[in-house]
Amino acid sequence: MPRGLSLAVLLLALLAIVALGFAWRADQRVRGSERELVQRQQESALQVTEASLLARQAQEGARDAAAKVALLEARLNEVAVQRGQLEALVQSVARSRDENLVADSEATLRAGLQQAALTGSAEPVVAALKQIDERFARANQPRLEPVRRAVARDLDRVKAAGVADVATLSIKLDEAVRLVDELPLLSAAEPRRDLARGAASPAPPASAASASGIGGWLSREFGQAGRAIAEGTWSEIRSLVRVTRIDQPEAMLVAPDQAFFLKENVKLRLLNARLSLLARQFDAARGDLRWCKGAIERYFDRSARRTQIALDLVTQVELQSRQSAPVRPDETFAALAAVAR
Repeated sequence: MPRGLSLAVLLLALLAIVALGFAWRADQRVRGSERELVQRQQESALQVTEASLLARQAQEGARDAAAKVALLEARLNEVAVQRGQLEALVQSVARSRDENLVADSEATLRAGLQQAALTGSAEPVVAALKQIDERFARANQPRLEPVRRAVARDLDRVKAAGVADVATLSIKLDEAVRLVDELPLLSAAEPRRDLARGAASPAPPASAASASGIGGWLSREFGQAGRAIAEGTWSEIRSLVRVTRIDQPEAMLVAPDQAFFLKENVKLRLLNARLSLLARQFDAARGDLRWCKGAIERYFDRSARRTQIALDLVTQVELQSRQSAPVRPDETFAALAAVAR
């Protein structure tokens, strides 16, 4: 065999061996790559399974969380609704209490005005305003402070206004009517009180001299018993004589039977004046009181204590009988109306 051909065959054999080596190596690499790919695929499948499981658990957790959040939101909304209802109820109760307080205060004030109109006295209005102020002070609400200020101003105005107190005037007239029967007349033969007290009051100089002269003579003749008899006799003689200045002579001409009718007429006029006061007819009442005052001054003994008391009572009633309407607490009414809106 030629040498070149053998070299070529040898070269081809070497090349074939090298090619087989490369082929085997490539096959080994491919097999390793396949095994690695299969392993990675298995790992990926395992990871995917685990990821799916985690995703499912996450979805379930998210679903549970969403349900819990929805439940919490529902409860929160329910609590918010209940809180709103509670606040509305509290405001309604507070508003209702204030409205009832305002309504009761207004009714109390109107009742006080009616009583003041019936009695002619400002005391019912003053009492009603004080009661309203005490109620609002106990309530202690800032929105009610304007009412308390208005009440304070109206109290000052009502107290400053002069109103005829018909009840007190009626009591004074009743006392004057009671005293009429006890008033001493100028025409009545009654002993004077200053003379009845005898030795307690000083006697005029001439009378004292006469009494002392007679008493001295009797005391010299009969001792102290004679002097006492003389002084008692002289006191009785002095009590029989009265010297009185009378500006109206007709007062001394009143007979005993006429004295009864005079006193009854005075009492009737006083009672008529009382009825006029109760009816708020102050002019008619003052006319009757002036007549009674003139009759007492003309026919009765003005030096007597009872007469002076009766004249004083009649004069007081006449001066205090003035037509004046009670002051209306308009500021309080306005403040109550403003709070009630």
